[in-house]
Amino acid sequence: MASAIQKIALNASRDIPFNRLVLSQSNVRRVKAGLSIEELARDIERRGLLQSLNVRPVLNGEGAETGAYEVPAGGRRFRALELLVKQKKLVKTAPVPCVVREAGSAILAEDDSLAENVQRVALHPLDQFRAFRDMLEKGMSEDEIAAAFFVVPTVVKQRLRLMSVSDKLLEIYEQDGMKLEQLMAFSISDDHARQEQIWEIVSQSHNREPYLIRRMLTEKTVRASDRRVRFVGLEAYLAAGGHIMRDLFEADDGGWLDNPTLLDRLVMEKLASAAEDIRAEGWKWVETALSFPWGHTRDFMEIEGTPVVLSDEEAARLTALHSEQETIEAEYAQADEFPEDVDIRLGEIEQAIEALEERPVSFDPVDMARAGVFVSLDTDGTLQVERGFVRPEDMPLEPEDVASDGDAMDGIEGYDDRDEPEGMTSQEIEPEEEDGLKPLSDRLLTELTAWRTLALRDAFGANPHIALTELLHTLVRDLYWQVSGAGCLEAYVREIPLPVHSPDMPGSLPAHALRQRNEGWKHDLPEDEDAFWLWLDRLDDTSRIALLAHCLSFGINALHESSHGPSLARSVRERLARADRLATALKLDLAEAGWQPTVENYLGRVTKARILEAVREARGNEAADRIAHMKKSDMAQAAEQLLDGSSWLPEVLRTKGFAGQLEAGGIQICASDSSEAIAVE
Repeated sequence: MASAIQKIALNASRDIPFNRLVLSQSNVRRVKAGLSIEELARDIERRGLLQSLNVRPVLNGEGAETGAYEVPAGGRRFRALELLVKQKKLVKTAPVPCVVREAGSAILAEDDSLAENVQRVALHPLDQFRAFRDMLEKGMSEDEIAAAFFVVPTVVKQRLRLMSVSDKLLEIYEQDGMKLEQLMAFSISDDHARQEQIWEIVSQSHNREPYLIRRMLTEKTVRASDRRVRFVGLEAYLAAGGHIMRDLFEADDGGWLDNPTLLDRLVMEKLASAAEDIRAEGWKWVETALSFPWGHTRDFMEIEGTPVVLSDEEAARLTALHSEQETIEAEYAQADEFPEDVDIRLGEIEQAIEALEERPVSFDPVDMARAGVFVSLDTDGTLQVERGFVRPEDMPLEPEDVASDGDAMDGIEGYDDRDEPEGMTSQEIEPEEEDGLKPLSDRLLTELTAWRTLALRDAFGANPHIALTELLHTLVRDLYWQVSGAGCLEAYVREIPLPVHSPDMPGSLPAHALRQRNEGWKHDLPEDEDAFWLWLDRLDDTSRIALLAHCLSFGINALHESSHGPSLARSVRERLARADRLATALKLDLAEAGWQPTVENYLGRVTKARILEAVREARGNEAADRIAHMKKSDMAQAAEQLLDGSSWLPEVLRTKGFAGQLEAGGIQICASDSSEAIAVE
């Protein structure tokens, strides 16, 4: 015969006046955590007490009940009620719902207190999201929901943002098949089909990191920080019907624009409008583009303009600004730093002075009638206007009109279509695919090393110490090795043209920096030779060294060249070895300089084996295996996406002796002069 199951009896519940309750010393909670007593009191004031207190009778010395009760479990609620009594929002005799444990119970008071605090389960984020959603649908605002739960409105917005995630993915998360950070990454997009497609891909991979999900969801978008967006403006894009994808859980730098076609149309419309305004100035022609190719002004003659003279009002304004600047600097000459408001004012003064001193240029209408303007976007999203260029067919016919061909200041780009090797097309035709790590073609090597030369010039020109060291090394070598020469000083810089280049070079960071540095010096240099000598003689040492570094940078040559004969091959090897030493001294990192592998500049130009080698180094064996079955063109496209942001570089672009970290893939490449070691973390 089965024994009867013993039935339990629950503790009695009743209301006890608050002034008969005291906080028990057996309460285990000592450290303040979570919602403050003040916030809890406001919540009780709004919605009442949701949970009873756990109490025990207080006994006297003889073991008899005194009529008072101690509170071992529910101490924070007791303190919140006590605060409401002090604030006279609750009478001290107000009845409080209590669960009463009998006197002399075998269960310790500490046991009850510990159980109440330990045996509670935090609300699942998905349940919180659904509750917020229900409250929103029933008429509460986001701010009201935040106030009710003592959280900032951002938390409510973040939880409600999960409404944009596919129900299928929410179910996977609910069943612990996905982490909260991954779910939050999917909330960037409202496209449920795309979300599910990406989860299908990443769920089969070892890499399910949120950053990868975000990147895959935004791969066909444009960042809000893009120069095109800054040029057009987010307001214009939204007004035209565009949509912005935002990440409420991570810093998103303004978000992503999911309609690049609309953005490009708005950019070209605004460029065309600007071009019409500029054409009205009287120019013969105006050309517009997002960016012009490298060396686009090489074959043009540039007409001279005259800076517009300051008006009397502008001159007086400039004098007053300089006077105010000098007064402030004199007043705080002994201070360690300027007060914040004074520092802000000095910044405003400097901007105003710069705006007045950077004078617009006027041109002769006769010259304008045969010249034109290039209008494009600068790297910072501002309008770049290059005025005063005359096409070869519009140049005046003058005898012996020969342009100077050693002017480093005018030849910054270093590219001349006339230097293109005879018979070579603008894009080298890829030979039939071969197995194995086939050597890189001479043209691709030249393009890659042209990129490196450009970045090396920028780094060299920005580092006067290294530039001076290299110059002195060259001069001393020529002196002591008895290299023949003529003249009182045969030290010179010959600008090295870059005969071929990849399409991404003109808009690159080094190219922009070189142009900016060149234009700055060109603006300051006197035109008269004698005046220039005096100007140079009076220049401070820091500026002299900076100018020296800039001039020397045009002679930097780290180019690969096809070698025909042992002497030329040895000469190229020696040149590249010196370039390696210089790159190491400058800590040159081509990834930081802006080079990244694309189909156009590398991946579409090498064999499948080299593509897989690149992906394997940057992203691991599994990533390489996932694309190994693809055709060459598809593999190159997929590799470009995988390598985006990895900082991976071909061996020819790596700086020897300088460690580069491929952060995204966890690959560390440590290169030395003799070998390379690749370690997967």
